[in-house]
Amino acid sequence: MRLSFRISGRVQGVGYRWFVKEAAARHYVTGWVRNALDGAVEGEAQGGVPALDGFLKELKSGHPWAEVKEAETQEMLDNETAEKDFHIKPTA
Repeated sequence: MRLSFRISGRVQGVGYRWFVKEAAARHYVTGWVRNALDGAVEGEAQGGVPALDGFLKELKSGHPWAEVKEAETQEMLDNETAEKDFHIKPTA
């Protein structure tokens, strides 16, 4: 399964993208993350349903210095893109 995610709140300037990358490794999720110009963090994640559920749960509450106000996800139809790892992309 592949989905897009967008996390809003105090998530830039606190190491949140690195936290997302580490959470992806813990849950065996592949994909990418980047800062959005509006102050949010966005990305795509791919993995099994239980792995993605754990990953998203951690993104919503796991970072000690971030303050997540909103977490949006959307399932993507493109399951053909097979990421090999999880990486941080430059700001959108």
